[in-house]
Amino acid sequence: MAPEFGTRFGDYQNEIYLNGLGGVLPTMPMTFAELEARAQSALAPSVLSYVAGGAGDESTQRANVAAFDRWGLVPRMMVGAKERDLSVDLFGMQLPSPLFMAPVGVIGLCAQDGHGDLATARAAARTGVPMIASTLTVDPLEQVAAESGDTPGFFQLYTPTDRALAESLVHRAETAGYKGIVVTLDTWITGWRPRDLAASNFPQLRGHCLANYTSDPVFRARLAKAPEEDPQAAVLEWIGIFGNPLTWNDLPWLRSLTDLPILLKGLCHPEDVRRARDGGIDGIYCSNHGGRQANGGLPALDALPAVVEAAAGLPVLFDSGVRSGADVIKALALGATAVGVGRPYVYGLALEGTDGIVHVLRSLLAEADLIMAVDGYPTLADLRAEGALLRI
Repeated sequence: MAPEFGTRFGDYQNEIYLNGLGGVLPTMPMTFAELEARAQSALAPSVLSYVAGGAGDESTQRANVAAFDRWGLVPRMMVGAKERDLSVDLFGMQLPSPLFMAPVGVIGLCAQDGHGDLATARAAARTGVPMIASTLTVDPLEQVAAESGDTPGFFQLYTPTDRALAESLVHRAETAGYKGIVVTLDTWITGWRPRDLAASNFPQLRGHCLANYTSDPVFRARLAKAPEEDPQAAVLEWIGIFGNPLTWNDLPWLRSLTDLPILLKGLCHPEDVRRARDGGIDGIYCSNHGGRQANGGLPALDALPAVVEAAAGLPVLFDSGVRSGADVIKALALGATAVGVGRPYVYGLALEGTDGIVHVLRSLLAEADLIMAVDGYPTLADLRAEGALLRI
């Protein structure tokens, strides 16, 4: 399960500098701002609005990013941080780093060849950074899993109203080798997204990213004709079954679907975390969907400490607003077990496919590793010690 590039993540900068001695300069941007700017010209306008946009006036999306600036890591000297250990244990799996790729429902459309899910899985295989594959993919979940190599993957479930279909998707994920099921709770209905509305664009309504449905025997049995024969009918059927507003009464049923670890994504209130823990859920995923679903909420990072406390030892995954290695470090210091990145790797994919994602992931890990080196934190346990991170 070792990544292609080893676990001395900070060495990526040495590789870049040494290449420079031979006149080879990076083809990919080194900052998120430049990455985003260049991706704007690489992505189709409708896809860009879907990826870059958020809910309402996008104040929550901006707040997610700004929240990281309110925390500062306290340097500790004379600790000999020559060697750093960023590895984490997640559900018994030893991962080389605490980074993962958050699920992105249109990632398939962001690659130049239209198969971004497969490209993302290949990046996971090369870097050791797990991918959480969305229900909404261009290629079926089995093909995505096959490209992930030895890097474990997770399957994100948008729970449909048809329980038999939900069970089928989960069982397919088990058979394909995914190591956990991430149930997204905040997207049974689409939030108010002005950018998408202005473009009158919703990719799934145009038949995109529905491969996991059209390849599923339960879904196909609901149709009078095969999806290949009547694509519009398949889209209409999907509209009718996509969103299921789950309640706590559904928790025993969810738990009964699989022996794989189940994580609930979208939990930001401590009481919700406690109810999930008491209901047998294996992990918590603190996120506000990157500000895409509801405007006017608090930054997910501000919710994280209370979520970690309420989780009482359960693994806590986190995303929303992560743009740099420094952001990764701060989320870890606030107690996250693993930290997810979304838009940055999407933009890397848009620019250079799998190689672009690999560059983004290696850059994030290199910065995080070097911050731990410079500021004197050899391990993640040191980073999480009291007083390591202070509110500014």
